[in-house]
Amino acid sequence: MINLILWLLFGALVGWLASIVMRTDAQQGALLNIIVGIVGAFLGGFLFNLFGVGGSNINNSDFSLGALLVSFIGAVVLLGIVNLFRRGRVR
Repeated sequence: MINLILWLLFGALVGWLASIVMRTDAQQGALLNIIVGIVGAFLGGFLFNLFGVGGSNINNSDFSLGALLVSFIGAVVLLGIVNLFRRGRVR
């Protein structure tokens, strides 16, 4: 149960920070920040493993600084892809 709460909190934090970097914070609420953080963690973990860098993410119940960084990068990439399709540019 505690892992679920930490997963949601860190997902919200990662999503919120990524939305600030990508300047979409005013368009997103708390629920969307959580979704962006969690989906971004999956994407970040996938991309890091795809390129052979490795690395954990918050979806592996690893709440270290490295895992948060991987999740953050994945969330930024996710928002960049969403902006590309919605606006025709990454921003």
